[in-house]
Amino acid sequence: MYYTVGDFLSLGMKKTFLLFLLFLLNFSATQIGSIEKSIKEKDITLFDKKRNREIPVTLYLPEHTKNAPLAIISHGYSQNQLGANKGYSFIGKSLAAKGYFVASIQHELPTDELMPTTGEIKIVRKPFWERGSENILYVINDFRKRYPKLNFNKNTIIGHSMGGDISVTFSIKHPELVDKLITLDQRRVAFPRVKQPKIYSLRSSDQPADEDVIPSETEQKELGITIVKLPNTIHNVMNDHASAEQKKEMLSWISKFITE
Repeated sequence: MYYTVGDFLSLGMKKTFLLFLLFLLNFSATQIGSIEKSIKEKDITLFDKKRNREIPVTLYLPEHTKNAPLAIISHGYSQNQLGANKGYSFIGKSLAAKGYFVASIQHELPTDELMPTTGEIKIVRKPFWERGSENILYVINDFRKRYPKLNFNKNTIIGHSMGGDISVTFSIKHPELVDKLITLDQRRVAFPRVKQPKIYSLRSSDQPADEDVIPSETEQKELGITIVKLPNTIHNVMNDHASAEQKKEMLSWISKFITE
């Protein structure tokens, strides 16, 4: 095989381009990592007078808040231990680095009754999901006054496990307030069969959802619902306990969901 000077030039340009592309990707990843480390974290406590209830919230603040879309994170069940809402900081910081104003809500208080482990699950736990839904609604309404420059037309609601059940419950009750619903392995409350809000879910490798929670493949295709199974991630580590690789995979999917 013979090469001309033009061939060598072309090959050299391709190599240079590939090296430049790798540099950009590495630079971008480094920049995002640097931004995430500099994300400001702030704790506030709201008070719902109507329900005589405190609502602790951890905020992850973007560099610029004007017109920033709102993302709300709801944690999995923690047996009424405060601080459960801080267990999803890898998601909160990643979204804040992408310009989202992130609020991670503490749904359970030490004075709350424990969630029932016996009885008809969808009946005995429903009050817990609805209480969480009311928390989300209160946070959004409070933020309209507290942070009026946010973009409330692009709300993203995210929840893991029980927090996923809360997020679905809220989306069913207030679909006009949800642009995108993202769950991490909610198991009890069935997704609404709708095209709006846009629905996405990451599923664990070990814990199946109850019957009819997950739309059929036909429903997924017709309604544009995205369900992704993570073969190497179990239910209990879909939070800050995940490994670096598991977090990377979850964030990759979440980033794809929010940009669609």
